Amino acid sequence: MTSSQETIETNRLVLRRWQDGDADSLYEYARDPAVGPIAGWPSHQSVEESREIIGTVFAAPETYAVCLKDDGRAIGAIALKFGDDADLADADDEAELGYWLGRPFWGRGIMSEASEAILRHAFEDLDLARVWPGYYEGNNRSWRVQEKCGFRYQRTCEGVDVPLMGERRTEHVSCITRKEWEQLSS
Repeated sequence: MTSSQETIETNRLVLRRWQDGDADSLYEYARDPAVGPIAGWPSHQSVEESREIIGTVFAAPETYAVCLKDDGRAIGAIALKFGDDADLADADDEAELGYWLGRPFWGRGIMSEASEAILRHAFEDLDLARVWPGYYEGNNRSWRVQEKCGFRYQRTCEGVDVPLMGERRTEHVSCITRKEWEQLSS
């Protein structure tokens, strides 16, 4: 199931595997306190930390750098998470979707475009039945991406542990099935 493609292309984007050379770009956007903390992870403190994240967290299967086609620079991340790496997806034919985008690129439909490409990959190439994203209370931009992509609200969970931030939050969970995605895509 986790047969990562090297690249996935859209009209404006290339989703590709993270490379060690992306550390400077990752740090530029991941150090912004408006980006990571609302998604549940602390702002990066150094290029070295970003390089370590590339070699560990971003080395996972189905984890992609979101890059604009015109310059190839990594401006965000998107991933499908499975098994023990996923908090929301329980079955073998399901995945959890996670994503973030550098603040200079907000409001341009970039993450919706990337998410639509990942959904196509999830349902057509990986043969998944469901994809589950979540977002923490107050991250309305993330919810907007989910709405645009056809995800349907499923539940709200209070007191969810956010280990990287050392706190508990309210999380909203949504889902899209392959059948729902096919209806929206036709």
